[in-house]
Amino acid sequence: MPEEPDIELSFRGGRLVSALPIAIFIGWAIFQSGVLGIGDTTGLVTGMLTGLIVGLLFVRGDWKDYADVIFVGMTRRVAATAVVAWLWAGMFAETIQVGGFVDGLVWAATALNVGAALFPAVTFLLAALLATGIGTGYGTAIAFTTLVFPAGLLLGANPVLLFGAILSGAVFGDNLAPVSDTTIVSAVTQNADIGGVVTSRVKYAVVAAALAVVSYLVAGFGIPGVWSGMPHASVSGQFGATASPWGLVHLLDIAVVIALAVSGRHIVESISWGLILAAVLNVALGVAGLVDVSLGSMILFEAPQTGLAQAVASLPLLGSVVETVPMAEVGVSGSIYAGAAGFFPLIVLTLLLVAGAEIMRAGGGFDAIQELVIDPIATTVRRAEVTMVLGTALVNATVTINTAAEIAIAPYIAKVGKRFNINGYRRANILDANTSALGYIFPWGGGLLAGFGAMQGLVGGEGTPWFTAEMLVNPASVWPYVFHGWFLVAVFLFAAWTGYGREYVSDRASEEVSRV
Repeated sequence: MPEEPDIELSFRGGRLVSALPIAIFIGWAIFQSGVLGIGDTTGLVTGMLTGLIVGLLFVRGDWKDYADVIFVGMTRRVAATAVVAWLWAGMFAETIQVGGFVDGLVWAATALNVGAALFPAVTFLLAALLATGIGTGYGTAIAFTTLVFPAGLLLGANPVLLFGAILSGAVFGDNLAPVSDTTIVSAVTQNADIGGVVTSRVKYAVVAAALAVVSYLVAGFGIPGVWSGMPHASVSGQFGATASPWGLVHLLDIAVVIALAVSGRHIVESISWGLILAAVLNVALGVAGLVDVSLGSMILFEAPQTGLAQAVASLPLLGSVVETVPMAEVGVSGSIYAGAAGFFPLIVLTLLLVAGAEIMRAGGGFDAIQELVIDPIATTVRRAEVTMVLGTALVNATVTINTAAEIAIAPYIAKVGKRFNINGYRRANILDANTSALGYIFPWGGGLLAGFGAMQGLVGGEGTPWFTAEMLVNPASVWPYVFHGWFLVAVFLFAAWTGYGREYVSDRASEEVSRV
């Protein structure tokens, strides 16, 4: 099917008014999450819908064009990619969790004497490793929030610092992984080969990561963990002595996912094989009596108490996934169901956000930002690179799905960079740094919301019945603690100002783009 032709929009008040839908959403998110402390993703969906409706009132000409742009945006591949990653990662993480992986992590941390103060730094390193392997920071945020965050609470780690460490690890992998969508887009749009781009950005990523590790160590030992009076205090340490190591067999599932992703397999294929192995191991652990898990823990049909349903529930195999309940309790549950269903509000929000970004493109909002911020200032190489860093930061602070923001600003990075003969590797690295970082920092960022959506799924979950709504971390409170994200932006500002790592077109020729 051919792609929809690009539609151009005109707004009363000029091109910058095309940013009104997203501006309203950001204001709504700040008020809801930051001022009122309400972490409700469906509430954010309402905010974005309100922004899209208000934007309609400022359109010149046929309102049908505005509506068509919304549909074009919602059907962009970048939105579908995020949706698929969340669904698969959510099912995978939930299935591992019901298999006792959290207990296994608590057992390992206790045996290795990894206390509450050290746990955030270790979490950052492990999340960075997973994200680099599987190439999806969003998937890592989901998996680690589902699996490692509860373990950290049981050990007494500070919940806000721990959530920040998870998001930092996701930033690292999103920026550095060869299979990351942001890595691929940054390379392709700057006409650079992916291998060369990854190799050239290691020096920036490692410096930021080293500073982040030190910061998590300092903060871990300097900031109180689950202090008295917090809702997390009631669960801190209570499972450490009785935790079982058997859930650690699910490290095999994670290893399979990483190995397949690194070998070049599609992320859907990689996670699907990991999910299948996790289900098989869960059944084996349950049959052996090592972990309290069964087929019904993964998928359970809670049917009404009718003759047919009762007959099905009495069958040897189907009976393990079907049970009859009162009519008021009818439904479907289990890790596979919960892992997918928990992200439905976030999926809707993502589609609407990409639609908002498409309206900015069609209305000339991105062009206006370039002309107001980038073009007048970029008069020397140093100023050009600084404005490239700040320009990508500005766009990524407004367009909260990082790949969408990267696609939007990429042509301007290429234009300004080529004007001063800046090498494609350097341009790709500047483009990707802010794209990877800022989507996990701001309360309305897609990566942070993905992690928060997974956290909401912990409330009364199969593997975390002790987790209550009061234990949720407010998305507006975590932004100062996403250390790697902040350091990555700072490293590139430093590099732009001092010339550290700067390359020109004549310094090195990019190879043909080998992976799209």
